[in-house]
This record gives sequence, C-alpha cells and structure tokens, in this order.
Amino acid sequence: QVQLVESGGGLVQAGGSLRLSCAASGRTFSRYAMGWFRQAPGKERDFVGAISWSGGSTYYADSVKGRFTISRDNAKNTVYLQMNSLKPEDTAVYYCAASRRVGGGRAVYEYDYWGQGTQVTVSS
Repeated sequence: QVQLVESGGGLVQAGGSLRLSCAASGRTFSRYAMGWFRQAPGKERDFVGAISWSGGSTYYADSVKGRFTISRDNAKNTVYLQMNSLKPEDTAVYYCAASRRVGGGRAVYEYDYWGQGTQVTVSS
C-alpha cells in the first residue's frame, strides 16, 4: 500500500514556474514507477510524464516536453514535477500516481495508487 500526497500547486502568471512535490508513504517507494497526470474541468485525466523506479528514465507528453521535468529522491520518498514556461492551458488539477509496472505508462489504468491532487492555475 502506498499513500501519495501532492503539494506545491497555486496561482502563477503565464511564463512562470512551479514545482510540485509528491510525498509517498511506505517502505517500497523505490519499487514503483511514478507518473504525473492532470485533469482540467470537464476533461479527461491526461498523462503528463513519468519516471522509472530508479529515476534513470523519464518520458513526457508532447504538450509539456521541454518545459516540464520529473525527478525523484528515493531517500526522501518524493517525486517532483518542475514546471517552467507555464501556459494558461496548463491549468488543471495535477495528480501523482504510483505504478508497479517497470516503466509506469501513459494510461490511467496502468497506475495502482493516486494522490488527491493539487490545483495549478495559470493566468494569462
């Protein structure tokens, strides 16, 4: 069992930056690939990016590639999402998720545990 708690969301102007954190409970955090998803009002939950259990591999949705960076610190049981050059269309609730699959995945069903989400609002 893994419990996830996101933090770091807020209101930022377009072009600004935010760093989200996701703190995990449990002793087996390093065994999980971690992903970030986001959901805007009235829309489906979309994949943002993921990182392998070791942190050696990351991949992103095309919409955020080059602007967002995922990292993890297994000693602190925490995964991060650094978001730069934010755009109004990045406005959403951001969720972190843990997957038993080696590389995580791009689909919601590939993740086993979810946090409660943190709101990110980008003003124009």
